[in-house]
Amino acid sequence: MTVSTMPLAEEFGAQGDDATRARWMALVEKTLKGQSFDDALTVKTPDGLTIQPLYTAQDGVAVARDLRLRDPERPWDLRTRAAHPDPTRVAKDILTDLEGGAASVLLQIDPTGMDGVTIGSADDLAKALSGVLLDLAPVALDAGFLGPKAADWLGALAKAAPNAPLAFHIDPLTAFAQAGVSPGPMEAHVFNAATVGARLAGTYAKASLFLATGRAVHEAGGSNTEELAVMAASAVTYAKALVRSGLSMEDAFGRIVLGVSLDGEYFTGVAKVRAAKAMWARITDACGVTAPPKIEVRSSRRMLAKADAWTNLLRLTSAGFAGAVGGADVIVLDAFTDAIGLPTAFARRQARNTQLVLMEESNLARVADPAGGAWYLDSLTDQMARAAWGGFQFIEGLGGMIKALESGQIADIVATTRAAQEAAFADKSRKILGVTAFPNADDKTPEVETPEPVAVAAPDIRLPGPDSRCPALTPVRFAAAFEEA
Repeated sequence: MTVSTMPLAEEFGAQGDDATRARWMALVEKTLKGQSFDDALTVKTPDGLTIQPLYTAQDGVAVARDLRLRDPERPWDLRTRAAHPDPTRVAKDILTDLEGGAASVLLQIDPTGMDGVTIGSADDLAKALSGVLLDLAPVALDAGFLGPKAADWLGALAKAAPNAPLAFHIDPLTAFAQAGVSPGPMEAHVFNAATVGARLAGTYAKASLFLATGRAVHEAGGSNTEELAVMAASAVTYAKALVRSGLSMEDAFGRIVLGVSLDGEYFTGVAKVRAAKAMWARITDACGVTAPPKIEVRSSRRMLAKADAWTNLLRLTSAGFAGAVGGADVIVLDAFTDAIGLPTAFARRQARNTQLVLMEESNLARVADPAGGAWYLDSLTDQMARAAWGGFQFIEGLGGMIKALESGQIADIVATTRAAQEAAFADKSRKILGVTAFPNADDKTPEVETPEPVAVAAPDIRLPGPDSRCPALTPVRFAAAFEEA
C-alpha cells in the first residue's frame, strides 16, 4: 500500500504574511458558505474581548515580560488556607500542611466561627499558630475589618523578629464591598489600617502590609477586567494612605500585594496574571517608583460545584496552572470540597499535592514567562490590560474606590456582567462539567467536616463617625442554580 504525504509547511510564508493570510481567509470564507466570519469563528469573553481562531505575527503586540529568575526548587509560594473554627485543630492542620509540602498559610479569621477560625484575641491567634516558626513560614491573614487588630496580634506573636516574612494582608475595601456597610466611615478605616501598617513596617522589614484585590468583584460574578480595575484602584488607595501615614512612595508600593482570582479557564487566567503585572508597571512608573509586583492568586469559589465535586479537582488544577505559567508569586488553591463544607485531611492533601505536581513534576516555572511571545496570549494580555485600565480610570474619575463603591456604579456593572454569565450558563453556550454537561448519575458526595462553631468575644472595630454604605457585592456560585433545579 502506497502512503502519500502532505507537506503541511510547503510554501509557508513564501509570498509574505499578508498574502498567506489573504489566501487563508479566502479558503475560510469559501468554507463558511456565506456565514459571517465574526459570528462563526470568533469568540467574545465575558469582558467583551475578542478571541480569534488564528493569530499571526501581525497580531503580535509588545507586552512587557517578567524575566526575573525563579528558584527552581521552589518557584512560587505554595500557600494553604486554614478556616476550621477550632484554633487548636487549625494548629494541627497547619503543621501537617507545612510538613506535607506547603510553604505558608492563609489564616481566615472570623470570631463567630461561621466563616473562619474563631480568633478574637492575641491568645486565640497564638493557639492557631502554635508550633509555627514565624521567621521561616510566612503567615498571611484574612480578617476583614478586624485586619488592623489581627495584624497587631501577629506582630506581637512574631516577637519583633525583623526578618519574619509576615503578610498582614489588611484589606478593608474588600470587607466593605462584601458587607455593604462599614462600622464607621470607610475613609477612617483605610487611614487607621495604614497607620497600623506603617508602624509595623518599622519593625518588620520583609512584611507586606496591604492586599489590593478585586476578589469581591470576581466572586460576585464580575469579569476579569472589572476585577483588575478594582485591584488597581485599591492598590492606589492603599498606597496613598501609606504615604499619608509616613512611608515613602517606594516603601508604600513595595508593601502592597496584588490579589488575583483564577477560575478554570487557564488561557484567560494566564493573561489575567500578566495583565495585572502590566497595570502595576504602568502605575508605579507613573509614580516614579521601582517596585516589582508581588502577586497572590487564589482559586475561584464561584467556579466550584457541589454536584460531582470531584470535577473541582480539574478546575483547581487549571487555576493553579494559570497562576504558575502567568508568574504568580503565591498560589492558594481551595479544597475540592469547599462548596460542600470544610475539608477533611484527604481534601487538604489534594489541595497541596495539586500544586506540588505542577511545581515538581510538571516543572511549570522552569521557563521565565513561558507565555511570552505567543501571539494569542500576548494579544489577550494586551486587550485585557487596556480594558482594565479604562475601568481603573473610570473608578478614579468617580473619586477613587470608596466613592465608586458608595455610588453603586461598581455594583451595577458587576450585576450586568453576572446576569450575562448566568444567561450563558443557562442556554449552555457555557457549560459546567458534572452539572450541565456530563452529569454523573452515580455521584457520591465526598466527606466533609461539620464542626459546631463556638463564637468568641471580638474587639470593637467601630471607628467614630457615621457608617459608610454601598450595595453589597454578594458572592455567587454559578453551578448552584442548576444543582437546586
